[in-house]
Amino acid sequence: MPAFRFVHAADIHLDSPLRSLALRNPELAELIGNASREVFVRIVDLCLDERVDALLLAGDLYDGDQTSMKTARFLAEQLRRLHDAGVRVFIIRGNHDALSKITKELVLPGSVTVFGGRADAVEMSRDRGERPIWVHGLSFAKPQAPESLLGKYRPPVADAINIGLMHTSLDGAPGHDVYAPCSTTRLTGSGFRYWALGHIHKRSATEGACTIVMPGIPQGRDVGESGPKSVTLVSVLDDGSVSLEERIVSMAQFERVAVDASGLADWRELVSRIERALGEVSDRSKSDHLVARVSVSGATPLAWTIRRDADVLHTEAESRAAAIGNVWIDKLETDCRKPAIIDPADNADPVEVLRRTMSDEIVGSEAFRAQAQIIVEDLLKQLPPECRRVLSPDETGLALLIGQLSDEGSEEVLACLTAAGAEGAR
Repeated sequence: MPAFRFVHAADIHLDSPLRSLALRNPELAELIGNASREVFVRIVDLCLDERVDALLLAGDLYDGDQTSMKTARFLAEQLRRLHDAGVRVFIIRGNHDALSKITKELVLPGSVTVFGGRADAVEMSRDRGERPIWVHGLSFAKPQAPESLLGKYRPPVADAINIGLMHTSLDGAPGHDVYAPCSTTRLTGSGFRYWALGHIHKRSATEGACTIVMPGIPQGRDVGESGPKSVTLVSVLDDGSVSLEERIVSMAQFERVAVDASGLADWRELVSRIERALGEVSDRSKSDHLVARVSVSGATPLAWTIRRDADVLHTEAESRAAAIGNVWIDKLETDCRKPAIIDPADNADPVEVLRRTMSDEIVGSEAFRAQAQIIVEDLLKQLPPECRRVLSPDETGLALLIGQLSDEGSEEVLACLTAAGAEGAR
């Protein structure tokens, strides 16, 4: 039975700027920044290798007000490869594409359809006797779309297989703005056989009478988009049956790497433990490069040394990552504490005595809290409103923030006063 085969991708964010990552590691930022192009090439290669009929791009091909002609030339070259192979391309603009001048001005091959601000439907050319395939789409010229788009789509064509492209936040997802919200239930009852979605960067798939797929971002850009990333290869038979294959295309994947330093008293062993953890995660990685957010935690005699010399430990981690190969350190976080002293005879440790004094008599006092609140509130006033709401959403949140900052500050002070004996542990 003849099959209509296509690759469904979304949220490519070509040449997405990575400002925060660039501040920490410009070389890593360049790697990830260029990865979006490499991944798009891989998507085109997949289409050619699998000899699919079409590529569906469900929004956010770009990342905003993109004016670079280098990006335009790159995109034109890749779309030309598909055109020459007879692969149709269907594109809708997402909330980021709405700002892009390239989307509107770039002259594309005739095999490429960019849906406009009015819903439209295009029939695929098929052999005589094969069931008709109609591809529906709708773009927005503005980045805001607070209401559902579903009612604006054309009705499904009778006796045909109807495939829709939509950029939508569905019922909502953490970290994503509301964009053309629409429930899965309504999509299921739309009469379409397949909905090719975009906007949410985490993959999801609902199969049944109506298959609904959010392929996710094909290349993560930070640790919040961790794990291998993919596109979806779809086959639709004339009887309406649909099969899905997730295909990994990410060049680099972000992962959180937890390192338990509990009980460690030797600096070299700590570094070795970090190296082993990086190696294990690298072995499991399904992408070419691993970008690790290393978190060192636990009760250890090295706690204050780790806190004081976090920059040295970061350098050690980068050295071990380079030795493993294709492993990068995004950031190193520490949350270590010195083991609690149980034997009263050990109270001769002057730093431990100071710690208890700071914790019980200073940080815990009402006077300290009142003064700390004045300082924190003054600092919050200097931040943008959206940052203030995140850090201190209400009075309880403010109290928690003050407590966290006070505890962290105490540990920093104690780290600077660590006895020289801790140095010998290295």
